[in-house]
Parts: sequence; C-alpha cells; structure tokens
Amino acid sequence: MPIIVNLDVMMAKRKMSLNELSMKVDLTLSNLSILKTGKAKAIRFTTLEAICNALDCQPGDILEYVADLPGTTTR
Repeated sequence: MPIIVNLDVMMAKRKMSLNELSMKVDLTLSNLSILKTGKAKAIRFTTLEAICNALDCQPGDILEYVADLPGTTTR
C-alpha cells in the first residue's frame, strides 16, 4: 500500500498511549486501532486535525507516501 500510517511512531515520540489519544480526539479505541495498523480506507480531515492537535505534529508526520515497487500489486 503506497500510504503508510506512522501514527504509532508519533505516539511513541510523544509518549502517548492509544487510550490517552482516544480520549483527547474523542474516537473509539477500535477506530484509532484501525487507523494505527494501516487498515483504514479513509480518514476525515477533522479527525486528522484532532490527531495532529493532540500529538502536536503535522499531517505529514502521520501519513507517508511510498511508491509501489515495480512488479508488486496493490489491493
């Protein structure tokens, strides 16, 4: 998948647990977990804004684009 979610990296840098982030951004643990594991198909800008606010970071700190290698397939 060309979009990599680095939410776990930013949470570790800020020493913030999933429970704490969940309370700060008002999202369920399961929805944050889906995002953190890279299984999410989309994210609302308001959710991204809340996460960036809670973690004091930029969207590019959380989302990263990595081009597919030739010969690999995407979902």
